[in-house]
Amino acid sequence: MRILRFYQINKVMLQHGLDELIPSKWLPWYAKLGRLGLFWLRNKHPDKSQGARIRLALQTLGPVFIKFGQMLSTRKDLLPPDVAIELSILQDQVAPFDTEQAQQIILKTLGLSALSDLFSEFEPKPLASASIAQVHAAKLKDGKQDVIVKVIRPNIQHTIQSDIELMRTAAGALQKLLPDGERLRPVEVVEEYERTIIDELDLTHEAANGIQFRQNFEHSTALYVPKIYSQYSHRNVMVMERIYGTPIADIEQLVARNTNMKRLAERGVEVFFTQVFRDSFFHADMHPGNIFVSTVNPNDPQYITIDFGIVGTLNSEDKRYLAENFIAFFNSDYRKVAQLHVDSGWVPADTDIDDFEASIRKVCEPIFQKPLDEIEFSNVLLQLFNTARRFNMVIQPQLVLLQKTLLYIEGLGRQLYPQLDLWQTAKPFLENWMKQQIGFKAMYQKISANLPFWSEKLPEIPDLVYDTLKQVKKLPEQHKRQFELQQQQMQRQHRSSQLLIMGATFVITAVILPVYQPHWWPSAACITLGLCSWMAAWRIK
Repeated sequence: MRILRFYQINKVMLQHGLDELIPSKWLPWYAKLGRLGLFWLRNKHPDKSQGARIRLALQTLGPVFIKFGQMLSTRKDLLPPDVAIELSILQDQVAPFDTEQAQQIILKTLGLSALSDLFSEFEPKPLASASIAQVHAAKLKDGKQDVIVKVIRPNIQHTIQSDIELMRTAAGALQKLLPDGERLRPVEVVEEYERTIIDELDLTHEAANGIQFRQNFEHSTALYVPKIYSQYSHRNVMVMERIYGTPIADIEQLVARNTNMKRLAERGVEVFFTQVFRDSFFHADMHPGNIFVSTVNPNDPQYITIDFGIVGTLNSEDKRYLAENFIAFFNSDYRKVAQLHVDSGWVPADTDIDDFEASIRKVCEPIFQKPLDEIEFSNVLLQLFNTARRFNMVIQPQLVLLQKTLLYIEGLGRQLYPQLDLWQTAKPFLENWMKQQIGFKAMYQKISANLPFWSEKLPEIPDLVYDTLKQVKKLPEQHKRQFELQQQQMQRQHRSSQLLIMGATFVITAVILPVYQPHWWPSAACITLGLCSWMAAWRIK
């Protein structure tokens, strides 16, 4: 089965002319010979650009490759700009699977004899269908709430696992072939991607994420998160509140409703930075298909988000360095940006700070004080990645999802309100967050948060101090004993080495003696002495 899938992948790649994108000098002789052997698989799209051919090939190969292409579109350090742009428009829309099959999965998973046991209404025709799951509209009997029922495609996990194994093999080959392979870490990118897509196959994971998001934004006027019915949510079926709103991509409808577009764009930035820096838990699949705008109050618009299969998290150290980097960028303090990259280990410790600062300044200085519609973010990111490559910056896989999300937010802002000053909108939020992390107030909050723990441990502290002092008192004697043991060990090793050399000498002598001595007993005696010496050396060890 894997061999058949491998052939199918190669067939699609060759029929889209993707082999032509690999420089001939990088291909070993057997790869060139294999390409000649598959003479019947010719490029069917010679008139299309390389980016378009890659996009079409990924769409043909199915869900794993489509989603990988979507994620890869954020890695402009790996891709030419035209390819990244093509990949960013990949659409994860496929034909729905059989409704009867979907209903059987729901019945079996929820333990129902009929759909009417739980739903007063159920729409057979799917509302939407993607590569991993499809959703149906329904109404719960208990309470008459409008809901959607999400169902995982049958037998999809085996296909995904097989494709990821092949992708991992290809990534390993690329890491060895590419001159920049070690720094770009394609294997780690595939592994990061594997974790995200495997999580998408488990709807209990998505349900847990949705519940967490709802708790984080429970009283927010900026973002509404629909209710997840956890009692009806399982690995391959999930029931969620149905939402009604205007798709974020429908700009004409938003304008027709007199939506405050400036406020909406600013709230997008607010929601993003709140998720990242307040919660350390952010929606990492915020493409337009997953975002809606509430129709309740157009002058004070509120976002609605769905599909929580892919989320990102950051540890406190990464989060702090990111915040400090953002603020340094906003203040045009490129010296600090360069120093932060060294301190975090993202660039080597021996990096020339002055040179690194000058390179960052050259890229970033022209873009500040400009509205969003005058900034070419793809070009800026490409220049930054080229700078990073020059200074051997190691790509951080845990930041790939964050980068992807930030680009989604930037794209939404460009559509909603092109005059938005992204920097000035985000700067107050980040400065306030940093104030909460450092200074007397932050120290007081940390002490208050840890006070119950320390009050519990306080009675144990005198005993711990006493035990520690006893150990310190014994240290000189322990060091002396350890030194003596080391000396004895060295002496044993020395004696053992001497006996091994002596035994070898006797054995060599026993081999040479018959040439000069006709009697056998001197040789036998030497061999006996040699063996005894070796045995003595072995016993000493």
